[in-house]
Amino acid sequence: MAETFTSLMHGFSIALTPLNLLWGFIGVMLGTFIGVLPGVGPALTVAMLMPLTVKLDPTGALIMFAGIYYGAMYGGSTTTILLNTPGESASIATALEGNLMAKNGRAGPALATCAIGSFVAGTISTILVTLLAPIVVEVALKFGPAEYFALMVFAFTTVSAVIGSSTTRGLTSLFVGLLLGVIGIDSQTGRSRFAFGVPELLDGIDVVVLAVGLFAVGEALYVAAYASRLEEKMEEIKGSLWMSKQDWKRSWPAWLRATAIGFPFGSIPAGGAEIPTFLSYAMEKKLTKYPEEFGKGAIEGVAGPEAANNASVTGALVPLLTLGIPTSATAAVLLSAFQNYGISPGPMLFQMQADLVWGLLASLYIGNVLLLILNLPLVGMWVKVLSIPQPLLYGGILVFATLGAYSLHQSVVDLITLYVFGLLGFVMRRWDIPVAPAVIGLILGPLAETQARRALAISQGDPSVFITHPISASILGLSFVLLVVPLIVRFARRS
Repeated sequence: MAETFTSLMHGFSIALTPLNLLWGFIGVMLGTFIGVLPGVGPALTVAMLMPLTVKLDPTGALIMFAGIYYGAMYGGSTTTILLNTPGESASIATALEGNLMAKNGRAGPALATCAIGSFVAGTISTILVTLLAPIVVEVALKFGPAEYFALMVFAFTTVSAVIGSSTTRGLTSLFVGLLLGVIGIDSQTGRSRFAFGVPELLDGIDVVVLAVGLFAVGEALYVAAYASRLEEKMEEIKGSLWMSKQDWKRSWPAWLRATAIGFPFGSIPAGGAEIPTFLSYAMEKKLTKYPEEFGKGAIEGVAGPEAANNASVTGALVPLLTLGIPTSATAAVLLSAFQNYGISPGPMLFQMQADLVWGLLASLYIGNVLLLILNLPLVGMWVKVLSIPQPLLYGGILVFATLGAYSLHQSVVDLITLYVFGLLGFVMRRWDIPVAPAVIGLILGPLAETQARRALAISQGDPSVFITHPISASILGLSFVLLVVPLIVRFARRS
């Protein structure tokens, strides 16, 4: 515990340097801006900015990306409450009571309970990340090649089974990523694989180009093709932004309960932030002393889901930093951001990149305070952001994506692959195939191949090494359960 506290204090000394503080400020501002815009999520934003930040100090850039992640989760509440248009699926539960509060002239208290709830849940969850991460690392350091391979399989299974509406679609996306991951030179034999005589492909597919193409270009093309032409009605903010004494009394228990629900769901591959937000809403509806207000604008129905959302987002950093396993689309893009700087999240990260990790964790505490200070007074400004026309917004996204991809290597091949992946992203979006597993497949596929080969070399080619090691066997067993149980449940429901 003392060692953790000392490391965190060192992290604060890094995060509070003027430059890193500036990056954190830019991150939360940009994140809130992005969160307010319907349909533009943090995954798309981080993917789009990766090429433009490639020459920045990794610590500063990742602090900014974390700020974008946090800010976007909060900013989505503005759109949800005032437009009844959740920018992220995790904000759907907030919309159930939030927009009704706005229609009743109580948009101010609804936005305030979101901001303060996000601060409370985010701070408590960050404390839990700080305490739990070193413990998880100690366990993971006992892993060998067989255990690491099993962990990669577990990551493949979870992102395929959990992210998206269908395990089949998730696996399809994963195998696309794994196929792209074998392009380039085989690290063991030195032979070229699937490069088709293109020299630029010998180094493999650039994960940044893939992420920007699938998320940013694919989303822009989808919106251009299928965006609704219906006008959206925005509710006006009336009265005071501040919460009454009664609002505080009803909100703070909801914030604490939601944090207790959201953090564990973020820390384990259990379906992202959607499940805990709806669980929180159901719990508040059951425990409330004012059941007649639910369905008419109950403040607990806003406070709980929004706090659960933020707690889940913070909890996702535990498996990402300690094991290299993302549990959401944005976490998958953050993983590719680490890779972009030649950094591999996992147990060794805390030893090899201690300054970066603890600086990042300390910046989360600072980011929470910045969000609270900035967003309550600036609600009026964020509301004006909603008036940006969609054609201009997504046209700008395409321009930034193109310039960013070209700036990586000044290569025409990068531009061609960017738009090929953009079309692929459009098709996947059209058919509801999640794109995050494809990014995970590209990043972790080569690592899984390397670890599998090392394990087989140590065992002299005996494949039973993966099931004779207790940790490896347990992880593979859990992966099998995660993959098969949903299929059995669906089959049982049909019959």
